[in-house]
Amino acid sequence: MPMQLTRRHLTGALAALPLASLLTGCGARGDAALTLWAMGNEAASLPELLKTIDWPASAPPITIQPLPWSAAHEKLLTGFAGGSLPTVGQVGNSWIAELAAIGAIAPVPDRALGLLDDQFGAVVETNRIAGLAWAIPWYVDTRLQFYRKDLFARAGYDAPPADWAGWKTALHKVKRQAGAGNYALLYPLNEYEQLTTLALSAGARMLRDDGARGAFSDPEFKAALAFYKSLFDEGLAPLVSSAQISNVWDEFAKGYFSLFLSGPWTIGDLKTRLAPAMQGNWATAPNPGPTGLGSAAPGGSSLVVFAGNDDGDAAWDLVSRLMAPAAQLKFQQLTGDLPARRSVWAKAGLADDPIVAPFATQLDHATPLPKVPEWERIVTEMQIVAERMVRGQYSVDEAAKEIDVRADRLLEKRRWMLDKGRAR
Repeated sequence: MPMQLTRRHLTGALAALPLASLLTGCGARGDAALTLWAMGNEAASLPELLKTIDWPASAPPITIQPLPWSAAHEKLLTGFAGGSLPTVGQVGNSWIAELAAIGAIAPVPDRALGLLDDQFGAVVETNRIAGLAWAIPWYVDTRLQFYRKDLFARAGYDAPPADWAGWKTALHKVKRQAGAGNYALLYPLNEYEQLTTLALSAGARMLRDDGARGAFSDPEFKAALAFYKSLFDEGLAPLVSSAQISNVWDEFAKGYFSLFLSGPWTIGDLKTRLAPAMQGNWATAPNPGPTGLGSAAPGGSSLVVFAGNDDGDAAWDLVSRLMAPAAQLKFQQLTGDLPARRSVWAKAGLADDPIVAPFATQLDHATPLPKVPEWERIVTEMQIVAERMVRGQYSVDEAAKEIDVRADRLLEKRRWMLDKGRAR
């Protein structure tokens, strides 16, 4: 079983949160309606989607509560502490380990495990902890390369090479084509996803001892760290944070950089924000690795049933209907999200879309991140150290050791719980 915390353990930490966030809960268990919390564009599309799922008249009515992404994580924690979580919810996949650890969500019952078929294995594995599945992927995403086709073509390449050495050689040629004052790629120093992608591509595990200690001094991670540093040392990427790039698509169009890492949400941005003359000049490609196609972290959102409610049968029935192929197809049409079910990609025409299809390839080569509640804090510390390394404060070996020190500090409580046999 995963680590189990309780509402009592959260009370002290949550007491300092703004009072307003504690008073906005609604849809608590015991309401006649089956309440569904969802975020952003997905929440806005749910009313239309629910019209298509043939919900039985004898079943509880469904109430949707939209949440902003910026407040959703806090609302989930305060809802758990106050016993006011809904029946069903949309949850970012990176939050599954935390919610399972505190006992906020119910594991997927045997009768619903078939919903995990026809899905991307790495995404499903992200939601599997201690041998149990805790959520059903609803839509998927990952990060790969967006690149300037025209500038790569002028440098002699149809697409970015798939191996690190060839990729870097191509970037140097692209930089020369882009001209003085421009760069080959954008790797913002305050974003951890780029280094994480390189590390996964190198086969780095990043944590060891059942997620209780850092493994950033392993050869695989240090190889990724050294390669990351070389991109800045060789002038291929500017020493900037994302806050210093006022408009990513404008700078991309100007040629300030010719390649950047992002997810499927960027497709719509580039199609709507780039000038018509630029629309044929960009494309997507899977990430490179040390000797061939690289990896990435699987992402997206999943549907969960919250623990301790009396509507489990109706809740899993709702999840099942939302995951039906026809519902997944309608969901994709409404939101533009990438479907969790692989078969729906073909029905939606995504498998033949040259811009979207590389995401399926990348998802097939994705690697789940360590499944510990502290992970987001660990990678934040990782990136702080990586930036200081790039700016000359640390060598690669020193940076790897420092990241281990910071990770071990954040994992102290997990080690204590493992020692006490409360986490396995």
